[in-house]
Amino acid sequence: MAPKFRDVDQTTPLLMDCNNNNGRCGNGTIVHLAGDIQQNAKAASRPLDAHYRATLMDPVDGRMLEHPTTNLDTLMHMLNGNLGTGILAMPDAFKNAGLYVGFFGTLAMGIICTHCMHLLVRCSHELCRRYGRPSLAYAEVGYYALDSGPSWAQPLASTFRRVINTFLIVMQLGLCCVYYLFVAVNLRELLVYVGVQVPVLTVLGYLLVPLTLMNMVRSLKLLTPTSLAASILAIAGLAIAFLFLLQDLPHSTTVRPVSSWSTLPLYFGTVMYAFEGIGVVLPLENNMAKPRDFIAWNGVLNTGMTIVVCLYSAVGFYGYLKYGEQAQGSVTLNLPNDNLLAQIVRLLMAVAVLASYALQFYVPMTILAPAVTKHFRHPHCAEYGLRLVTVLLTFVLAAIIPNLGTFISLVGAVSTSTLALVFPPLIDLVTLWPHGDRPGRHWIVLKDALIIAFGACGFFFGTAKSLATIFGTSDPASPSGIH
Repeated sequence: MAPKFRDVDQTTPLLMDCNNNNGRCGNGTIVHLAGDIQQNAKAASRPLDAHYRATLMDPVDGRMLEHPTTNLDTLMHMLNGNLGTGILAMPDAFKNAGLYVGFFGTLAMGIICTHCMHLLVRCSHELCRRYGRPSLAYAEVGYYALDSGPSWAQPLASTFRRVINTFLIVMQLGLCCVYYLFVAVNLRELLVYVGVQVPVLTVLGYLLVPLTLMNMVRSLKLLTPTSLAASILAIAGLAIAFLFLLQDLPHSTTVRPVSSWSTLPLYFGTVMYAFEGIGVVLPLENNMAKPRDFIAWNGVLNTGMTIVVCLYSAVGFYGYLKYGEQAQGSVTLNLPNDNLLAQIVRLLMAVAVLASYALQFYVPMTILAPAVTKHFRHPHCAEYGLRLVTVLLTFVLAAIIPNLGTFISLVGAVSTSTLALVFPPLIDLVTLWPHGDRPGRHWIVLKDALIIAFGACGFFFGTAKSLATIFGTSDPASPSGIH
């Protein structure tokens, strides 16, 4: 079955960055190209075939960006989007899995997540070619995959788009809440060190002003300096933290090589939370000056994820080996309170996470802003109001979160596992549906089905375990209380 061809959908933004479209994409060459393709296809009274598409200009290479990001910019955003609070929770994750299950499991899950990111970007490119679009958001990839897929799936396209957007909003706002809480908790520890006793809620209130101002920035290009600063500070903080983690390490026999089955869902949720970059993959690729470099074998995605997975594994391994069953929801909370160097680590990581908040906040705004501002006469004022209200929402949620470690696991199990492990292979299966003669198709179907099953199991068991721990019906394996 050849993919069908429909009119270009003008109701959704061509690019994820509202300030990165020079205004020509709405009625410029890309859309004219789509119209020409449709006219030629209709004239021939047949669907657009793959050979015919290959002879036309690739719309992905025809993007018109006012502020494109370089490969280095994108790599900094990639590291910034992944080196957040999740990496600091890895010792707590290893406690729930055991030393060796945690280590090899993290490597395996990192490879699977990176593969799913590749699937998402490749499907985006294929669907851009089918529909003559220069770029697509995550939800639009899901919509067009079903829209051009088998007949039974086409009526579900709009619903699938709404489901993806809902999970993206939940995941990114969940990340923002954890980021907000993490910064407040670590700054509170720093203030206690200098003799100032304040509750976490007070610190959360003081952080409202800088966070609000930071999140009024609407362009991804303008966030590059904050991502660069956050990446440098995070790496510096981790380097100093390793000075503590590698000192006086006990023998590996002092910790469990394998934990119990009952706590593995918490491990899965925490690790999936750590691989939190799935929400920013397409926004980053959509705004690159050279988008083909993103998924090359030595491109931005593989380079960034290799660094991320190695750091995750190292922090989890040595952090759990060092602190054992005392590992908390953030390794910074295990550092000695009376040590100046430990306080510097807390400060560096707090500032790095604070700077990363804007990047995580960027994704839900690209979804919510168009839907909300269209109802107002002054859309820009409405968007700034929406941003303010959303920051206040994350403040309220961060204030009522009782347990940092368990909430991290819940966000990872509910949203990140679905967006990173379930939806990309599902989209891949539906996108490739018209190409029944593709070599190795049966193996591709089996591989994608196994990844979907793995992600679905993690979603159900991880969510159930996290909720049981939060509501007190289960003895928390990782009590990381903050108050």
